[in-house]
Amino acid sequence: MPEPELIAIGPDEPFQFQCGPGVACFNQCCQDLNQALTPYDVLRLRSHLHLSWDRIHEQYVVLYTGPSTGLPVAMFRFQNDAEKRCPFVRSEGCSVYSARPTSCRLYPVARAIQRSRNDGRISEHFALIKETHCRGFERGPKQTVRQWLESQQVREGLAVDDRMMELIALKNRLRPGPLAPGQQQWAVMAFYDLDRLKEHVATNSLPAMGAGEPPPTDAMDEIQWLSWAMAWLKRALFGTQS
Repeated sequence: MPEPELIAIGPDEPFQFQCGPGVACFNQCCQDLNQALTPYDVLRLRSHLHLSWDRIHEQYVVLYTGPSTGLPVAMFRFQNDAEKRCPFVRSEGCSVYSARPTSCRLYPVARAIQRSRNDGRISEHFALIKETHCRGFERGPKQTVRQWLESQQVREGLAVDDRMMELIALKNRLRPGPLAPGQQQWAVMAFYDLDRLKEHVATNSLPAMGAGEPPPTDAMDEIQWLSWAMAWLKRALFGTQS
């Protein structure tokens, strides 16, 4: 497919878009994919499917080392066809719609963040992704970007993803390049395999465990555990420099 056009848009600017089975291009954005998944995305899929990380990894996700970050990145395994379809797309649509990745929820909006060097505040920047095949812009009510984000329930995922971006920025600044094999396994565990992380916490066998906030007391609050795991990984990799 040709490269999409990106059109800058403000958070309170309106745009028209609606997708669904009645749109001629329905499901086309779920093929020819090269879609990275955030740790939050993987967590939501695991919870929705009631699968361990090992099963998700075996059936639906591949891991590779990010060329710019040196950190483990999860990506969907394509269905075994020439169209490179998402493993969860069906003729009637997404079979894991309530747990779909944040990038799918945002579409056709793209989001980038920038941290101020003066006060550390994060600012958001948005663009519309206009692909030649997409007919969604021809229908539906107008709404602002801010309204679209609320309707797609993305704020929890974006907050976790922003913490991930902080970790990536710190890694690139303090330790560019790939991690040592053992540290790479720490990162896989912190990002994707919280069950194994909890086992190590229970046996007090994680490095730098006592240097920061104690682990969550609620074993079922996976969002808290994921946030704690990222903070722990910062300490384990960079110590007090983080």
